[in-house]
Amino acid sequence: MKLRALIIQASALVLALVVAGCSDDKSDTMKPSSKISGETMPGISVQLWSVKDELKADFKGTLEQIADMGFDGVEFAGDFGPYTNDPKGLKTYLDSLGLKASGAHVGTATLMENLDDTAAFYQHLGIQALIIPWDDRAFDGDRVHELIDDLKTIDRGLKPYKMQVGYHNHAEEWADYAGTSYYEFIAANTPDSVILQQDVGWTLHAQKDPIAFVQAHPGRIFTTHFKSDVENQPGATPLIGQDDIDWLAIFTATVKHGGASWIVLEQEAYPNGMRPMEALQASKKGFDHVLQAQ
Repeated sequence: MKLRALIIQASALVLALVVAGCSDDKSDTMKPSSKISGETMPGISVQLWSVKDELKADFKGTLEQIADMGFDGVEFAGDFGPYTNDPKGLKTYLDSLGLKASGAHVGTATLMENLDDTAAFYQHLGIQALIIPWDDRAFDGDRVHELIDDLKTIDRGLKPYKMQVGYHNHAEEWADYAGTSYYEFIAANTPDSVILQQDVGWTLHAQKDPIAFVQAHPGRIFTTHFKSDVENQPGATPLIGQDDIDWLAIFTATVKHGGASWIVLEQEAYPNGMRPMEALQASKKGFDHVLQAQ
């Protein structure tokens, strides 16, 4: 995960809501048609780190396959293929596939040192949420206050762009700190406009309750990661719908309490010899079935 943050930061420095599956029927993947009473259904996106190697080999072909799976959007992680210096061209290409840019992972240093150019780039893509994917200070008792100050600074700097900064947890942020956890401490000491992008897989990995977290922070989960975390559990497969995680309960709480506009599927385990794209498609189909169960 540190590698991902470094790649995102390096790539970004080069820069100078609809119902999930309700777009045109692009594949035979079952589309979710359920609704939560009184709530707007979020879009279903994919974190492109899930298929990073495929993206490097064939940027456009990979995005086309993602669109064919029935995804509504993609979350960028520093790779823009042939559009590195052409965000308007990338937006046009996404539009042609029926995809939206649900957000992007961007390093803290990039946002602090090059905020205006970075915000302008992502604004062309129609992105609202710029999420910091990793920062060593987030679980360092001597420096977590520095990160909090940076989040506040970035939050203020993005307001003219009508964009928001957020922070994405791993297991480390759930370590005990100041009578709570680092992640809860960050949440309590940042404005409500700072997005708390919970990674449910890492929350479960840390043996914490993802539902309790979104209930404690209503309206702050604009975007969230759903990822299976049962790789080492006997009899379970790390694919959504083939694990033992109650995704429907987590989804319902994330939308009703967290206020999520985007559910971002992430696939970092590729069981049974699956290629990354195959594993991603399996989790997408599994999640579609979860939504149909409502």
